[in-house]
Amino acid sequence: MFGEIIAIGDELTSGRVLNTTSYFAASHLFAAGHEILAMTTIGDEPELIGRTLQRALQRADFVIVTGGLGPTTDDLTNAAVSSALARPATLYPEILKKIQAHGKDLPAGQRVSLEKLAWLPAGAHALHTEAQTAGYFLVQDGKPIFFLPGVPQEMEDLLLETVITRLAVWEGEEVRQVRQKVYKVVGLAESEINRRLAHLEGRDPRVRIGYYPVFPEVHVSLTVTGATGREAETAMQKYDGKMSESLGDCFYGSGADTLESVVGRLLGDRGQTLAVAESCTGGLIGHTLTKIAGSSGYFLGGVVAYSDALKERLLGVNREILLRSGAVSADCARAMAEGMRRVTASDHALSVTGIAGPGGGSEDKPVGTVYFGLAGPEKTQTFLFRFFGERGQVQAQASQTALDLLRRHLLGLNSLVLIMDAGQSKKNRQ
Repeated sequence: MFGEIIAIGDELTSGRVLNTTSYFAASHLFAAGHEILAMTTIGDEPELIGRTLQRALQRADFVIVTGGLGPTTDDLTNAAVSSALARPATLYPEILKKIQAHGKDLPAGQRVSLEKLAWLPAGAHALHTEAQTAGYFLVQDGKPIFFLPGVPQEMEDLLLETVITRLAVWEGEEVRQVRQKVYKVVGLAESEINRRLAHLEGRDPRVRIGYYPVFPEVHVSLTVTGATGREAETAMQKYDGKMSESLGDCFYGSGADTLESVVGRLLGDRGQTLAVAESCTGGLIGHTLTKIAGSSGYFLGGVVAYSDALKERLLGVNREILLRSGAVSADCARAMAEGMRRVTASDHALSVTGIAGPGGGSEDKPVGTVYFGLAGPEKTQTFLFRFFGERGQVQAQASQTALDLLRRHLLGLNSLVLIMDAGQSKKNRQ
């Protein structure tokens, strides 16, 4: 079925509150086999609420409305719906009774305001036996409209417990079986990913591919539908292999995987350890690695050696290197990585030194120039990348690149592809 989601609330349109309910509803409805045509966020204005609802009913098979159902004067959804659909406000005694039971210990003024919850558009049916999180639905021209609270937890519970269940058995509608997988890609621009996967698009109406930049990565969704679970599963297996092959080494994980969790598993499986020496990233690599529970099993620690003096004192970088090549150089990155590995006795050591900006660049070393060092049991490698964007973007790309360099090294991959965002980086392996 095709649906539409309408989120109501001045707090949403003013930006005071983030609209998470529409995202939650869309993702779970999609997983249940429905498609969302549009998601609209509007303020608490009765005429606008009515027009938006009427427009949604013209093009969708069902509508989800969130927000504006509470007891305060700015909760105007019910009144707007009553007017727009010519359904007079009606007192529901069974709801009123539950409200009175719930509010018996409240001050008299609050009990009176809660009674507003018992006045619903004619023809409404409560979704829940508990009045405080009731919500309701009604059928207009054969199409169900579900009205849910704007409070995220209350809305989420009702959507999962009642709405999706009712839609699944809605008379005359066949709900598709859906399989979905998200491929997490590092080192490829969205346009390049699209080029690699173009041959898979438009060949099968059951298959849809979506592209979602999640800086500094790109996530690609593969959605497969079928009349039966078996049909959907068979198609998913077929296209899953094609997707993985086309994305190649840049596809590092799916689902709940993150680059730091993948790197952590690789180190843990090998019983190896890692230490990091950071300059321009200011500890971001270490912070990212320690997001993973159990990272103490493989991550020994890190040093943020921002000044040249600390690079010398803590990591043993020779002063001649700093004078001859500078702190932002392949020689310095090499010395930082080797010094960190020596100090910590780790199996692997990563280093990063660069110019995050917005100042500090030169013609030879513009802002975004970042060198990496990777010291291991057998050899030390250095890498040069050029990133684009603001300071935080350069730092994020540098951190992600460092982890990807280690991932590729641990997997024995020779090809090195760049993290890209606004522009393309420059690579040099030494």
